[in-house]
Amino acid sequence: MNVINIIAYTQDPDQIEAVTAMLNAFKIKFKITKPKEDALNYNPEFVAKIRQGDKDLAEGKGKKITTEELNALWK
Repeated sequence: MNVINIIAYTQDPDQIEAVTAMLNAFKIKFKITKPKEDALNYNPEFVAKIRQGDKDLAEGKGKKITTEELNALWK
């Protein structure tokens, strides 16, 4: 038997029931667990800002600063 982990982001109990029915139809043994609360508590606005920052960096936007400039910010 091979064990794999699958995370399904369901929006309602009907979707959980559908996934359960599919696994049963394929005669796949499974167990359902609840994720840790910390994994679900990201603020969508925060996530959007992080993704925008990643996109900006990929497009070459941003400013490079030296270590000295960074250390000056702390004073």
